Amino acid sequence: MKKVWLFIALAAIVAFAAACGGGSSEESEGSGNGESTEETSGGDGSSEEASSGEGSSEGSSSGSGEEISGEVAIDGSSTVFPIMEAVSEEYTTEHSNVQAPVGVSGSGGGFEKFIAGETDLSNASREIADEEASALEENGISYFEMTLAYDGISVVVNQQNDFIDHLTVEELKQIWVDGGAETWSDVRSEWPDKQIQRFSPGTDSGTYDYFHETILEGDDINRNAQLSEDDNVLVQGVQGSPNGIAYFGYAYYAENQDSLKVVPIDNGDGPVEPSEETINDGSYAPLSRPLFTYVKESSLQEPQVLDYVQFLNENAGDLALEVGYVNASEEVYQENATKIEEAAGSGSGSGSGE
Repeated sequence: MKKVWLFIALAAIVAFAAACGGGSSEESEGSGNGESTEETSGGDGSSEEASSGEGSSEGSSSGSGEEISGEVAIDGSSTVFPIMEAVSEEYTTEHSNVQAPVGVSGSGGGFEKFIAGETDLSNASREIADEEASALEENGISYFEMTLAYDGISVVVNQQNDFIDHLTVEELKQIWVDGGAETWSDVRSEWPDKQIQRFSPGTDSGTYDYFHETILEGDDINRNAQLSEDDNVLVQGVQGSPNGIAYFGYAYYAENQDSLKVVPIDNGDGPVEPSEETINDGSYAPLSRPLFTYVKESSLQEPQVLDYVQFLNENAGDLALEVGYVNASEEVYQENATKIEEAAGSGSGSGSGE
């Protein structure tokens, strides 16, 4: 009996071992399949992730414009500010990871920062001066000029002023030059014997420089003139002064024409009022002028700066019209595009997109 039970026990053990071995094999196969599945899945997953990563990469490269980030440093003219503000608002709406604030230090103040290497773009309502160009050369900063639009410096008086119908260029100088007229009756005897209150752009302003050269012919401005780099301060000054007079960019007049009176200027061919037409055709002389931005060439190696400058050139004309200036011709913007391409270097435009 013991042998029978021993035999049965051994048989049971063998059967159990066989069952375990089969299970193991199944587990092993299952596990192998699982591992294989996981590896394949992992591989596919990796492949999918890689593909997704490539997609991401393609997305960010194809839309280097969409995914682009960084800062564009801009400063300079208060006259050019409305155009650049509009450009930056449009651009950063499309490219929210780019910061492009526009400073207002005046043309001269902007060039100081440009020379110091602090900015990528320097806005100016006059051409760069020889000494400024020399300072940039000394600092090893290469740059190029872009014409953005045209402006007509607008001479305005208080809306209550009912005696000025126009001014000649000579009378304009008499009003603003130091040692010239102090009262309106000094300009024309039939005008009121009232003290003239003058509001002028500050000495860092390109508008001041242009007016100083063109109207004052290099002579000193009246010592009692109130100066400000902020054209809005000048607008408010005239609005609050019945005997006030000021000059600033056409856009600031256009924005406030309901509360200011613009003065037609006679350059010898009869009085001409500033308007888009007279500024564009040059008949509003001698106060029509181009508006510029100056671009640091090395900054175009930064994708966000290159993209911004290209966007600026493509949209400056339309946005200039929106804010009250006059757009340049298509030929001017094409010349700008060529300058941008050459400064960025051959293929660097596509490189920044990749």
